[in-house]
This record gives sequence, structure tokens and C-alpha cells, in this order.
Amino acid sequence: MFQKLKAKFLSLNIVVNYKKMLPYVKPYWVRALVAVLITMPIGAMDAVIAWALKPYMDVVMVEKNTFLGGSTAWIPILIIVFSSLQSLLTYAATYLNTWVGQKISMDVKKDLFYKLMHYNAAFFDKTKSGDVVFRFSNDVDMACGGLLNNLKLFTTRLFSSISLIGVLFYNSWQLAIVATLVLLAALFPLTRVRKRIKNLMGQAVFSGSAVVTHFNETYSGNRIISSYNLYDYQNQRFRATLDSVFKIGMKMIQRTGMLSPLMHFIVSLGIALVIWLGSYLIVTHQLTAGSFVSFIAALIMLYNPIKSIGNNFNSVQMAILAMERVFSLLETIPDVRNCDNPQTMRKPQHNIEYKDVCFEYEKGKPVLEHINLDIKIGETIAFVGNSGGGKSTLVNLLPRFYDVTSGEILIDGVDIRKLDMNSLRDNIAIVFQDNFLFGGTIRENILLGNEKASEEEVQKAVKCACLEEFINSLEKGLDTEIGERGVLLSGGQKQRIAIARAFIKNAPIIILDEATSALDNKSEAIVQQAIDNLMVDRTVFIIAHRLSTVRNATKIVVVNYGKIAEIGSHEELLKKENSIYASLYRTQLH
Repeated sequence: MFQKLKAKFLSLNIVVNYKKMLPYVKPYWVRALVAVLITMPIGAMDAVIAWALKPYMDVVMVEKNTFLGGSTAWIPILIIVFSSLQSLLTYAATYLNTWVGQKISMDVKKDLFYKLMHYNAAFFDKTKSGDVVFRFSNDVDMACGGLLNNLKLFTTRLFSSISLIGVLFYNSWQLAIVATLVLLAALFPLTRVRKRIKNLMGQAVFSGSAVVTHFNETYSGNRIISSYNLYDYQNQRFRATLDSVFKIGMKMIQRTGMLSPLMHFIVSLGIALVIWLGSYLIVTHQLTAGSFVSFIAALIMLYNPIKSIGNNFNSVQMAILAMERVFSLLETIPDVRNCDNPQTMRKPQHNIEYKDVCFEYEKGKPVLEHINLDIKIGETIAFVGNSGGGKSTLVNLLPRFYDVTSGEILIDGVDIRKLDMNSLRDNIAIVFQDNFLFGGTIRENILLGNEKASEEEVQKAVKCACLEEFINSLEKGLDTEIGERGVLLSGGQKQRIAIARAFIKNAPIIILDEATSALDNKSEAIVQQAIDNLMVDRTVFIIAHRLSTVRNATKIVVVNYGKIAEIGSHEELLKKENSIYASLYRTQLH
């Protein structure tokens, strides 16, 4: 029995996970230790009432002596004093546990948030927002809250059980042996439950994250829902998810609901057995009535938590599994990361070369095949071609959003995988089709390019990004709040703020990922002027659908189905026989 219990205990990975928590507990170890130590007398004091009943019953109830002024007069006072002390210690333990738990939770969330920011682009491609909220926030609260709460519950119950078992043996060793065997029998079902519910707990987390995802999608896609009258569609999806959550919850009850009733039944059998055996011992004068009553009181106080432990078992298991998920995130090593002893990248001087580059998002499904391209520093390279042909992927490999499957990308002859990623990305500024703006002011969003920029540099970036007229029309100018994701701005205004951000970064390499494709003609003209300003004296990569925006590029690279189909200037490609570019260009003109 003991070996089975030990094996099951170890299979929970409790010890392993708690060891992993130690670095987070260490800064607060004094308070954490005090919180644990306080639980010892809290548990031990449970035995006082049960122990005090023996002299009370023998002297007052059996011998009919009043306890007032006698040797038992101290019993009520002792019970009051110990109960008051136990209440104060319980409050102190709860306060300290909450304080330490919140501090640990904050520290873990800080590490996870930092980890989240450094996850590869592939992680965000595959992970839903609800999963991120659940795994990076809810799981931490559940794990850290459960860490100390479970420890508090365990130590309180442990010392309560030890002290109460001591009272049992003090009153009758025969009955104590019976009671202890029944206690082990009542705890045995717990060893069988984890395997039955572990898979369900994973499903419960998945369903819970799906609920959060629905809320996020409804918030972000509210205009699409309204414009397409998707109320019924979205409502049905949400209801289906809630139904799934309900079914999983009911399956959990089906598999664990009998735990508490079963333990209650076993405990009741134990009490009945003790009463039957105790009656015999009293009749045969082997046990006094006071000892028997004291024993029964201690036994009930020992068994009562056991009867209800099944109700708490699920939450304990959820906390343990949440802890496992948290550490699985913390221990994950990103695929795209710095090599050992990376080189610091300096301003590029000569060229950027794609050398036999192949790439695939999923194994066996190539996106880029044997790309060879040599770009001189200072050139403007435009990538055009069919949608899904690999243009954006080709450019996204340069700042290492993804790593090549095979081949190399070299800057001045150095593989970018040997360069420090921060220094590599410091040399690259990107303007996307849909640029993300953070909640705050226009100034704060521009300064993201260089937080140490002077006011003069900010004003220069505003001017070069063609933002002056717009900024001057605002009452608060650069200090105007733009709302979450820049919701209070037009598409052209957001693009120009992103361009100002790129200006102030002053990186030698610029990537323009369809930066004007979502704009109307008037906005495009203004943004294009800002882009032309940004491109001066820099190496520029342009991804474009509108071929009229790339006429002045040094080289135009036509990418079709993951391969380079054509390379040349605008004039060269127009003159080329059977040119794909010429065909696309003439189609757009008409």
C-alpha cells in the first residue's frame, strides 16, 4: 500500500514542480516559511478540544463532580484561549500566503511575458489568443495560488492529523489502529483518480481558452459582425463552445463525483466499527467513558476533512497540471534564437545575399525553393508576383522571423544566424500593410523607433513622413491619444505614423511589405511621398501588388510559386519576350 501511494505521489510530479518553484519563492522565503510554520500550531490545536473532553467526561459526567473551582475549571478557558489563538494564526497564515502567492505570480508572469515576446513568429501563427491568455495568465494564477494554498492545506492537515492521531493512541491504542487503517482505506481512491481526469483537464483548459478566443474575436471583428449580420453565426459558435465546456464539466463530475460519497461511506464504516469496538472495551472496563468520548471527538475531527477532500481534489489537480503547463512554457527553447557567441552586426557595407535558400512552414510543403539573390547595399529591390507565391516569406527571413530550412542569408558575407538577433533587427526597419499601433499618443508610437530621440529628431521624422499638416490640425498635436490599435486614425494616418517610426529608427535596411496596398488613391499618394523620403540612401526591400509603385526599383524580382521567375529593371522586364512582369504590368494598366 505504502509503495503504491509513494509511486502515485511521485507520478504527480509534485516534488519536481515544487523544486522548480523554489527560485521564485527564494526572494520571499522568510514570509513563506513563516506562513508554513504558522500552519503547524493551527493544525496541532485541533487536538486540544478532543483531548480536553477526557477529563471533562470522567470528572463531570461520570463522577458527577462540578468543574467550577475544581481541577477541570481550566478546560473551558483553555478551549477559548486556544480557539482564539488558532483564529488569529489562521488569519495571519491566510494573509502571508496570499501576499507571497501574489508576489510569486507576478514574477512568473513577468518571465512568461518576456518569453512570450521572444517566441518565434511560427508560435503566433499557430496559437489562438485565448490559448495565450489562459496559458500565460490564468495558468499562472492557478499554479501560484494553488502552490501555497495546497501547501497550507497539506501542512495544516498533516499536523492536525498527527496531533489527533496522538490523541487517539493516548486514549486507546486498539481503537487507534482500527481508525488508522480505515483512514488509509479512505485515502486509497485518490490514487486512482488522476489518470481518469488528466485528459479531461486538458480538454477543460482548451475549451476555456476557446471561450476567451470568442470574446477576443468579437471585440476585434465587431465591424465585420455588424456589416455582415453575423450575430447568429457568432452566437451559434459561442453556444457550441459553451456546450462543450458543460459536457466536459459533467464528464469530470461523472469520473470524480463518487469520490466524496465513497470516502464518506468508508469513514462512516470506520466510525461504526470504532463505536462497536469501543462499547466492548467500555463494558470490559478497558476504556473509560471519558477516553471513549475524547477518542470519538478526535476521530470525527480527523475524518471530517477526509470526507470532503474529494471535492477539493479536482482543484488541487488543476493547480498541479497548471504548474506543469507553466514550466513547460518557461522551459521551451525557441527554434529561432542566438547561436553561441553571436557577432554584433555593424552597418552593412557591401551586399545582402540569398544563397540557395529553401523554406517550408510545414515539413514536405516547400514555400521557397533554391532562391539565389545578390543585393548591393543601397539598391532598391521590389518583389512582385502571384499571391501566396512566397514574396513576404522571402523578406521575412531577413530579420529572422523564421529561419531558412536550408541555404544561407548572408550580410557582408556573414550568415545572419551567426549575428546577434537584436543587433540584426536594429539595422532593419519594417513598414507593414497593417501596422500595429499601441494604445497611447502619436508621440509615444513614433518614439518606439528610438526612445532616446530628441524633439528635433521627432519633428524631422514627422516632416519626412508627411504628418505635419495632420499633426497641426490636432488640438494636442503629437500628444493626441489614438485609441487601442490606433482605432481613431485613418489607414493613411496609421501608415504615416509607422513610417515616422521607421524614420526615427534610422536603420540602413528598410522593408516595405505592401505598405500602400490597402489605401485609397489620395492616401496612397501622400504615403508614397513619405515612403520615397524614407528610401533615400538606404537598402530597400519592397513587396508590392501595384506595379506602378516599383517602376523606379533598381531590381524587380518576380516570385512565382516559391521560385524566382525573372529579375531585372522595369525597362528590361518590359522588353523581355514572354515576360511575366510585362504581362502583369499591362493587365494592371487596363
